[in-house]
Amino acid sequence: MPDNGRYGDLAAFLGERGDALLRTAVLLAPGREGGEDLLQEALERMLRKWPRIQGDPEGYLRRTIYHLATDGWRRQRRWRERLPLLQGPDRGIVPDASAQVDQRDELFRLLLQLPPGQRAAIVLRYWEDLSEVQAAQVLGCSRGTVKSAASRGLARLRELGGTPPAAPACQEGTMQR
Repeated sequence: MPDNGRYGDLAAFLGERGDALLRTAVLLAPGREGGEDLLQEALERMLRKWPRIQGDPEGYLRRTIYHLATDGWRRQRRWRERLPLLQGPDRGIVPDASAQVDQRDELFRLLLQLPPGQRAAIVLRYWEDLSEVQAAQVLGCSRGTVKSAASRGLARLRELGGTPPAAPACQEGTMQR
C-alpha cells in the first residue's frame, strides 16, 4: 500500500487512531454495536480509495463517518414517521422507566434527540475537541454554520436535560433591567 502521510499502512493508522475513531462513531450511532458498524462501513469505503488518499487518512475517514451517520439518521427518521402505521391502535411505545442513569448515559441519550447537524457539531467541538474551523472542514460547511449548530445544540441539550438556559451576556454599553 502507498505511504499516506505519517502512516505507512492501514494497520499502523488503525493501531494509533482506531480507539478514538470508534469512540466518535459510538457517539454518532445508537450504541456500541451501531458505532462499530458505522466505523466498519467507513473503513470499507476508505479501503476502496486507500491508494488515492493523499496525506493523513484520518480526515477522510472522519468525514465518511459523519456522512454515513447523517444518512443513517435520515433513514431512521423516515422509519419513525412510518412506525405508527405499523402499530395497532392499542400498542404504544413504552418509555424507559429507569430513574438511575449515570451522567454519560444520560448525555448520550440526549445527544440522540438532537438533529443530525447539531449532534455532529457538538461531538466534533466538545467530544473531539476540534476548533470551529476544523469542524467546518470535516462537515464541509462554514465556520458560522458550526458555531450556530453547536450553540443551538447546547441550548437544546440544556432544555432536554432540564437545565435553565444561560443568561444572555450583556453587550457593552447596555444594562439589563
